[in-house]
Amino acid sequence: MLRQSREGSESSTHFVRGSDSANRILDVGCGINKYPGAIGVDRNLNTRADVIADLDRFPYPFRDGAFHEIRAIHVVEHVVDVIRTLEEFHRLAAPGGRIVIVTPHYTDFSSFCDPTHRWHLNSFSLRFFGEDHGGFGYYSHARFREISTRVKLLALWKYAGFEFLVNASRRFRRFWEFYLCYLIRGKTIEWHLEAVKSGAPPSPRANCSGS
Repeated sequence: MLRQSREGSESSTHFVRGSDSANRILDVGCGINKYPGAIGVDRNLNTRADVIADLDRFPYPFRDGAFHEIRAIHVVEHVVDVIRTLEEFHRLAAPGGRIVIVTPHYTDFSSFCDPTHRWHLNSFSLRFFGEDHGGFGYYSHARFREISTRVKLLALWKYAGFEFLVNASRRFRRFWEFYLCYLIRGKTIEWHLEAVKSGAPPSPRANCSGS
């Protein structure tokens, strides 16, 4: 698989080296809808990617701490190794950098109808990278602080008010995942995470995920 920018592999390194990471966004698996102002990376030549790379081969062709925000919208369900991919996001993020991940909730039709989806996740699937790892923090050395986790529900349940309830508190969201989600089905999950780097204090953003 090609690992180069549109102008060649040598320029892909300089492409990110000359600008300030405080204003740099990476759109991983950008497809044809690249986030405005972002550097897009994708494996498909028929996209708006600035850099072509196999997203299952590491490291990606960018230096450590190169981005203040990394976006992976409907990407992690496709990768071979979710943990290794999150570790790569951690490497690429500047201290305190924001990671935005969107994926189908595993109870949604779209999670299973796409044959390229390898993983089917719920809203607690990334907790192993944070303080609430349930004793499984040894899965990875990468650490993220959960800024927010939001679940979108199918339209029927959203307009009936259940989406508000599910996102009102972490405790109720856990109850929903355990007992109700096959009836009141989810649609997508959106995580906002902060990369925690050794020696760098977390930023003072409030945790919006509920208690």
